[in-house]
Order: sequence, then C-alpha cells, then structure tokens
Amino acid sequence: MDPSLALTTPADGSSLPTGLEPLLGGRLREKVVWVDESVCIGCRYCANVCPNTFLIEPDFGRSRAVRQDGDSTQRIQEAIDTCPVDCIHWVHYEDLDKLRKNLGEQQFQALGFATPSKRKRPQSSST
Repeated sequence: MDPSLALTTPADGSSLPTGLEPLLGGRLREKVVWVDESVCIGCRYCANVCPNTFLIEPDFGRSRAVRQDGDSTQRIQEAIDTCPVDCIHWVHYEDLDKLRKNLGEQQFQALGFATPSKRKRPQSSST
C-alpha cells in the first residue's frame, strides 16, 4: 500500500484532506516536510539521518521526501539542520500542490551517479 494515500484520502470519506489527519497512526501535524529539488545538491545527508523519510531520486540524484511519518519530528529536524544548502523545509500542507507544480516545470541536470539527463523532472504524486 502506498503511504502517500494517507495524504490524499479522507479518513472518514466525507471531507477533503487537510494535512491534520493522523498519517498511518502518527501524530497530528500542521506542516509537512518538503525538499526543494531545484536547490538540492544530492549530498545524501538527509537520507542518512532519516532513511525512512528521504529517498535519493534515481534519475536526477536529488533528495525527495517520500514519507511524512517515516522518522520522528526531531530526526527530520536534524536532517533539515544538516542540509548544507538549506533545501529542506517544513511547509503547510495546502502549499504542496503549488510547490509540486513549480518544481515540475523546472529542468534538471542529473547529479552524482544518476543517469545524465536534461529532461524535465517527472511528476510525482508522493510527498
């Protein structure tokens, strides 16, 4: 089962998600973690600190938040504090669609060991 469904499926089926729902039994959060992949340098620090929250995207070699409840809030904050280019942020849930859209319109060049590419970043439904 895809954990990102917890962000898109109302728990009671009657209302749209607000970002305040418990995610997979987790605590209520008003904000979600977001990686600005256009700034990310692919250092992998965040994925080392929070391997259940961050993943290095294979095509471009940049970090991506793939699970909001993967690690504790304190560990996620440690990953944010560890980032050398300050590309990881707490954002309001309501801002995710706009941020994803802006990121999807940018062109990226692959970093590190990723396959060289200048194509647009693929659209992703995960957080």
